[in-house]
Amino acid sequence: MSSDFEGYEQDFAVLTAEITGRIGKVPKLLGDEKKQMVANVEKQLEEARELLEQMELEVREIPAQSRGMYSSRMRSYKQEIGKLEADFKRSRIAYSDEVRNELLGDDGNSSENQRAHLLDNTERLERSSRRLEAGYQIAVETEQIGQEMLENLSQDREKIQRSRERLRETDANLGKSSRILTGMLRRCLLTERLLRML
Repeated sequence: MSSDFEGYEQDFAVLTAEITGRIGKVPKLLGDEKKQMVANVEKQLEEARELLEQMELEVREIPAQSRGMYSSRMRSYKQEIGKLEADFKRSRIAYSDEVRNELLGDDGNSSENQRAHLLDNTERLERSSRRLEAGYQIAVETEQIGQEMLENLSQDREKIQRSRERLRETDANLGKSSRILTGMLRRCLLTERLLRML
């Protein structure tokens, strides 16, 4: 079952990489090429959302004790889709601005420079966000491993305590047996002396 999830993850990674590349091309194209690219990105975003739905169905089938790690991965994938949609929206706004400038005969050099600067900053922020997300995911997975280890240690402790209790009981029983045997030995010795005296 997890292999199905991993297959969907690979498809999702390929698809989002293609979407990212195409979103970056939207402001650089003209006319019909731009329209076609916008339509392609919209279609791929829809495919990515459908993949996420399939992945969510797979996660629901995973046993509860193993589900946490997959759920955290799903959260990061949803955030990634949200960012791609926001980037696409920005690229479409840039596309609309360029169409307006073409119609009005405005070269828009200064606004283009500002847009490039903003896109630069946005890319930097996204890279930082991805690093933070990766770090958060590692922290969540580490926490889950730690919890599992604590549970195992707790179970081991209970087993050790039960073994100690059994040892105490065995020790007490051995003490009783030793006292009984000592008493029997004394009686035997006493009987033997009495018999000698007769």
